[in-house]
Amino acid sequence: MSRLTCRELIEFLRDYLDGELPPEERERFEHHLRLCPACVRYLHTYQETVRLGREAFREPEGAVPEEVPEELVRAVLDSRRRGG
Repeated sequence: MSRLTCRELIEFLRDYLDGELPPEERERFEHHLRLCPACVRYLHTYQETVRLGREAFREPEGAVPEEVPEELVRAVLDSRRRGG
């Protein structure tokens, strides 16, 4: 089994996390992680970034329902910008 470089690991990262790597590639990926603490840290940082990104774009509680007229939404937002 050939070894995976750090650069190759990064290229396969998304597929690894999505469970889309073939078994042999997954084993190479995980073997590299067992030997490379820097890539383990990178993997954890990447996972946290993805989690935070999803959280940032999650619909907040109290989101504006679709049936609210766009003009009303704009008026409320304009009022907030003016401090009123």
